Amino acid sequence: MEFRDNEAIYLQIAGYVSENILLAKWPVEDKIPSVRDLAVELQVNPNTVMRTYEFLQNQQVIYNKRGIGYFVAPGAGQKVKSYRKARFLQQDLPQFFKTISLLEIDLEELRQRYDQFKTEQLTLAKN
Repeated sequence: MEFRDNEAIYLQIAGYVSENILLAKWPVEDKIPSVRDLAVELQVNPNTVMRTYEFLQNQQVIYNKRGIGYFVAPGAGQKVKSYRKARFLQQDLPQFFKTISLLEIDLEELRQRYDQFKTEQLTLAKN
């Protein structure tokens, strides 16, 4: 995983975990990688992963079964979508609008490219 300098690593890892949940790679009630395993996989300090898991537990995206590990919470997908949508609308969208305005990209071009993206995603999902 490539980490960006402009965001805390634990939040980037939370994004990674959330994406796995949204893509159903980690289904509801399934055990997710242990703190140690994920730290090794992502080549980060286990304390950073622990901070990520605590953050996601506070968001009710995952839960801990003492002595067993962490699991995807019921309703996690919807909670992740709500959190990520709010974050996108507050942080990313204003920068996106600024960029398209500076580059004079019109909404019709964006619509066409978005439609093309959706078509490609459907094709990938079918394969």
